[in-house]
Amino acid sequence: MKTKSLTFIKSYGFSLLLLLSISIGSGLGLFLKKDAALLKPLGDIFLNLLFTSLVPLVFFSISSAVAGMTNGRRLGKILFAMLAVFTLTGIVSSVLMVIGVSIFPPATGVHITLQSAGDLQALNTADQIVKAFTTSDFPDVLSKKNMLALILFAILVGLATSSLKEKGRVFADFLASASDVMMKVIDLIMYYAPVGLCAYFAYLTGVFGPELLGSYFRAMTLYYPLTIFYFFAGFSIYAYLAGKGPGVRTFWKNILPPALTALATGSSVAAIPPNLEAANQSGVPRDISELVIPIGATIHMDGSCLAAVLKIAFLFGIFSLDFSGTGTLLTAVGIALLSGIVMSGIPGGGFIGELLIISLYGFPLEAFPIISMIGVLVDPPATLVNSAGDNVCSMIVARMLGGKNWMKDADI
Repeated sequence: MKTKSLTFIKSYGFSLLLLLSISIGSGLGLFLKKDAALLKPLGDIFLNLLFTSLVPLVFFSISSAVAGMTNGRRLGKILFAMLAVFTLTGIVSSVLMVIGVSIFPPATGVHITLQSAGDLQALNTADQIVKAFTTSDFPDVLSKKNMLALILFAILVGLATSSLKEKGRVFADFLASASDVMMKVIDLIMYYAPVGLCAYFAYLTGVFGPELLGSYFRAMTLYYPLTIFYFFAGFSIYAYLAGKGPGVRTFWKNILPPALTALATGSSVAAIPPNLEAANQSGVPRDISELVIPIGATIHMDGSCLAAVLKIAFLFGIFSLDFSGTGTLLTAVGIALLSGIVMSGIPGGGFIGELLIISLYGFPLEAFPIISMIGVLVDPPATLVNSAGDNVCSMIVARMLGGKNWMKDADI
């Protein structure tokens, strides 16, 4: 009995500590109300530590993973499997919300006075693609604001190192060692996580609680339950597909730290470090986790796909348009996938996705503040789903490439 208790504490102790700290933080927020903002700096310290370690972690983990691949076919297989899984889970989440808004239209009975959205620049797709994947100067690559450019550069460095074979061996060893060092840095930062998350949840509950309860209530009563359902049921199904019963148990055993980090910070990117650690503990090969999770934090957004369909349906209701018919619904799913892909992994990153929705549908600019408000309200659970989805997708990719016994081979 004592052994079982020790095993339980070892497996779930830190996650339970994080839940306790979040509960305490939420209670402090309800008690302190607006004064809870005084605790925000303690949460900012945690977030800043994660962001400071983020760029070197992503660079070294991806470049070392690619450099360590002597078989270029495996890299291609990982990237192909990753994109296929990302697309399929994005479609599933979008279709789920389409069903939800068809049964429970979010804008019924909602009356909103349109306000000017101000001067907004038109969305230039070509320029946006160029800026997303490249920068004009090397220092700009080393910024969390340019994650796709950083990932592309890391892949190129890894490919160059791998192609040099013996000449690149010393540098490849350096990349692998640096990746291990950065993972250890994350371990040290996570010791501060209970304090940081407690402070952040106190701030969120105290400052934004009234708005979350009072604004767009009908839309939120649809989004939050569906997102929670997708988080628990959908990810359990995905984990089962990845590893049957052991896959489900392993996923839920390790997912809480990165999921709670994403929920508190509102950033998929901030959750990359604990997400990588959780994937490694789940037995996902590092060459898979160190590609799927950082890339997923910028282009895999199941929670944002759910939100995008909600925003589209909400605008259809506001402007008295018919949100039905196969063509309309399929278009909504496609636009949800596109807006999910262009959203960045940092707080407020839905801005471009919202502009994309307005631009592609031809809604007036006055519609922008409407869906911007929805974006703010759904951001915490959306980011939670975005981040946790990267983790379970890495497990599915491991299953696709490693076969049904991949978890046994990893000794999980």
